[in-house]
Amino acid sequence: MRIGFFDSGIGGMTVLHQALKILPKEDYLFYADTSHVPYGEKSKEEVKQYIFDAVEFIANQGVKAIVIACNTATSIAVQDLREKYDFPILGIEPAVKPAVQKSEEKQKKVLVLATRLTLKEEKYHHLVKSIDHHDIVDSIPLPGLVEFAEKFEFREEKVLPYLQRELSSLDLKQYGTVVLGCTHFPYFTNSLKKLFDKEVEMISGSIGTAKNLERILKERNLLGNGKGDITFFASGTKVDKGTLSKYKNLFGILDQI
Repeated sequence: MRIGFFDSGIGGMTVLHQALKILPKEDYLFYADTSHVPYGEKSKEEVKQYIFDAVEFIANQGVKAIVIACNTATSIAVQDLREKYDFPILGIEPAVKPAVQKSEEKQKKVLVLATRLTLKEEKYHHLVKSIDHHDIVDSIPLPGLVEFAEKFEFREEKVLPYLQRELSSLDLKQYGTVVLGCTHFPYFTNSLKKLFDKEVEMISGSIGTAKNLERILKERNLLGNGKGDITFFASGTKVDKGTLSKYKNLFGILDQI
């Protein structure tokens, strides 16, 4: 059986990219809810319904586990999804804990970049409160990066002016670690690096989520013997050949980061 991956759009491909490295002998189903992206600017109730509809579709395709490869969706729905389904459902959250550990060693601050909805959620505030004992975590929403990614617009001459404008109120030299708290954001790692000192680390939860997936599949004796095949759906419809080509090209972008 396949492993389902879900995101509001193409951001979850950054997590799937890591899963393919760690679990190359699995087959996958990737569902991008492109009819409703971006989630981060919508109401919690509206987004929750989109998530449940999408996960129900994925479950009906026959999967042994689902990865909610979206920080926003994880923050507002993963617990309720786990109560509804009996197969493993994994989420992803901003990698604040390792970021704080790294930055405390450097005596620097942490900057979390995410969507507005993720940053508003109690789950995120509880996470930060439990870890940030020295008040070194700042956060800022960057919804424009989701829009750029969904348009497959990754050119620095387009992205950098937006980043410079949105981050202009911050003293970027005070940060030692930047958390990419939305799965769309790793596509822009190279652009972000141009704004920070070269020693600044950019981290996301993608690798940790992929490793957690491997651990859970091993524990439950669910490891497969697939070929790394991926079936792509966009809001319940199989993607056309043109979109499929664009999706697969994203792995090339990630390989260059």
